[in-house]
Amino acid sequence: MNTLSKLQLYMTGRKALLPGSLVLSAISALTGMAPYILVWFIIREFITAGGISSSALVQKYAWWAAGLAIASILLYFLALSASHLAAFRVECNMRRYAMKKIVKMPLGFFDNNTSGRIRKIIDDNTSITHSFLAHQMPDLAATVVMPVTAIVLVFVFDWRLGLACLLPIILSMSIMSFMMGKRGRYFMQRYMDSLEEMNTEAVEYVRGIPVVKVFQQTVFSFKNFYNSIVRYKDMVTKYTKIWRVPMSVYTVIINGISFFLVPAAILLIGHTGNYASVILNMFLYILIAPVFSQSIMKSMYMNQAFGQAKEAIDRLENLTSEKQMPVPAQPKSINKHDIIFKSVSFSYPAANKKAVDNVSFSISAGKTVALVGASGGGKTTIARLVPRFWDADDGEVLIGETNVKDIEHKELMDHISFVFQNTCLFKTSLLENIKYGNPSATIEEINRAVDLAQCREIIDRLPNGLNTKIGTEGTYLSGGEQQRIVLARAILKNAPIVVLDEATAFTDPENEHLIQRALGKLTKGKTVLMIAHRLTSIKDADNILVINKGKIAEQGSHKELLMKEGIYTKMWKEYQKSVQWTIKASSNNFSQHEEQGVENLANTFSEK
Repeated sequence: MNTLSKLQLYMTGRKALLPGSLVLSAISALTGMAPYILVWFIIREFITAGGISSSALVQKYAWWAAGLAIASILLYFLALSASHLAAFRVECNMRRYAMKKIVKMPLGFFDNNTSGRIRKIIDDNTSITHSFLAHQMPDLAATVVMPVTAIVLVFVFDWRLGLACLLPIILSMSIMSFMMGKRGRYFMQRYMDSLEEMNTEAVEYVRGIPVVKVFQQTVFSFKNFYNSIVRYKDMVTKYTKIWRVPMSVYTVIINGISFFLVPAAILLIGHTGNYASVILNMFLYILIAPVFSQSIMKSMYMNQAFGQAKEAIDRLENLTSEKQMPVPAQPKSINKHDIIFKSVSFSYPAANKKAVDNVSFSISAGKTVALVGASGGGKTTIARLVPRFWDADDGEVLIGETNVKDIEHKELMDHISFVFQNTCLFKTSLLENIKYGNPSATIEEINRAVDLAQCREIIDRLPNGLNTKIGTEGTYLSGGEQQRIVLARAILKNAPIVVLDEATAFTDPENEHLIQRALGKLTKGKTVLMIAHRLTSIKDADNILVINKGKIAEQGSHKELLMKEGIYTKMWKEYQKSVQWTIKASSNNFSQHEEQGVENLANTFSEK
């Protein structure tokens, strides 16, 4: 299916507007050609009749030329209005289509696609198609009609001067075709890749500015962002230099039609002796010549815009064509809330090894199982297979006796609450942020959740209480405070299954104490799967799984694992040592050795 056919699919209810725009644009182009002919008639009157004796006719031509020029403008305005209405519909429908597709993607899709990349593909690429339909498509008719009309005119009056006029046009079009050919399309693809890459890296850089400032680094410390800019600059510079000579030759030829016409006219006058007719026709060709130049430039922009639109649609389709979460044909209900993993294996897309390898365990309803182990071992992946961030490649993940793949997505989400280490609060009121857990909750239920999540002191010190907005229009909360608000959201949801992924990872001791109390309220009587690096927080778990390289290396209660003298014991001893670390100041001044150490550390950061 070609690009225009794909765009037509998004013009629901407005498909007639684009053909109408093309017709109006074609009529506008023809109307716009008429003043050139009328000006030639006026010149002819001055040359043949002296202009004075036919002043009424000259005025008539002049008025017709002015009227047709205004009519051409009005018709082109109507053509643009129709194309803009069609373009807005297409842009709106493309955004809706893309978002409908994306919200049906597995949650793991958003781990692999950054917010900057998704925004760039959906927002910017739909804008490109809008620009193409609204501005370039109406010019398509004019780009075809005007040259054809001009060619007919030049051969009707004097075919010999017509050939002299067309020769530079043919040369110019050949050069333009060469520039906009295969290499041009390849450049457009690389250009869009570079923009997408820079957009993604820019978002990551902006998010990391606090870290950059803390360590007194510059943009060079964010090498990915810097390198993406350099690659873009090198690519565009190289491409520009390639076309210096062709573009210069094109510009000279297309603007030098008179250098072909005048010698041809001189030869014709010498051959025929009819200087008046030859000069008169030459004036017509000089008037019409800019039409060719304008048409070639429009065709160049049209070709470029068409290439951009095609690339934009392809990128949008590639993003939305990723495998969506399968919907069960005959959904099954959740009857119990225990969780069972049966020989589960999973590999991330394009990965060459398994992130989860033949894992089997169970969590009885109302019990707590904790996952511990080194970073990258597969803990988070295991936890995210329960709510179907991804689907297992082999084996089964069951809730009760039902495979999660057979549960309707909404029902599955209704039965699971999440609390992750990276909190997400929206730029709206605290009340709305908490109500995401249960939009139909009463104010009494919300206040109860606030109290259970240890958020009351946060709410009480804010001037507008629960109605205080997050962000520039209201207030900012610390990481621990945000985590407690998220816990209030989860408590309000009151789901029977709770997944906790490093819920206290970045909190200070005071907030950790409050959050642990809130977690106790949240998980009471619930089926809990939790991940933690702070081993003191999972001492009381009913079962602890030690995950190593995607497999269960050890499992048991805290006491049982310590008795095994294995991986968990080593982790526990290391953790006990770390919590006993203290910072001692032996004197007010650094020793020479300490000063050298600090200097070496600073040099290390500067080099990086």
